Amino acid sequence: MNKIAVLFSIVVGFSTFAVVAQEKETGKSGAKATVSAEHKIYAAADLQWVDGAPGLPAGAKMAVLDGDPTKKGSFTVRLQAPAGYKVPPHTHPSAEHITVISGTLHLGMGAKFDETAGRELAPGGFGVMPAGMQHFAWSTTDTIIQIQSEGPFEIKYVNPADDPRTAKK
Repeated sequence: MNKIAVLFSIVVGFSTFAVVAQEKETGKSGAKATVSAEHKIYAAADLQWVDGAPGLPAGAKMAVLDGDPTKKGSFTVRLQAPAGYKVPPHTHPSAEHITVISGTLHLGMGAKFDETAGRELAPGGFGVMPAGMQHFAWSTTDTIIQIQSEGPFEIKYVNPADDPRTAKK
C-alpha cells in the first residue's frame, strides 16, 4: 500500500509540474510567451554593429544581443558611443538597465542637461532608470554600454526640439 501511495504522489507531482510549466510557457491568455529558446553565445568580435536607433543622436552604433527592441518583450543591446556623445533629457515607458562595459558613461536625472548633476560610471558600473524617469547621458571617452529593457524601445525627449527624428536637416 505504501508503494502505491508513493507512486501516486510521484505521478501527481510530475503532472502538477507539467501543468505549471505549460501555464508558464503559454501565459494565462493561452498565447505563447516571448521567451528566447535559442542558445546564444557571443564573443566581442562576433557582435554586428549597426547605426543606433533612430531616436538616438547620430554617431552611436548598436548591437542586438537578444530579443528585438522594435517588438514587445525583453531585449538586450550594446551601444557604442564615441567620446563626447550626448543624449539629451528623455524618458522611456519601461525601466532601462544600464551596465558600462568599457569607457566612461555619465548619467544624470532631471529635465535639464546638467553635467554637474551627473554621476560617472566606469566599467562594471550599473544604473537603473525607472519607467518615466527623466534622465540624460554623455560619454567622455569611447564607451560601450549594455542596455536591458522591455520593448518596443521608445524614447521621448523632454524638449521635443532635441529629438533627432524631428530635427530640421
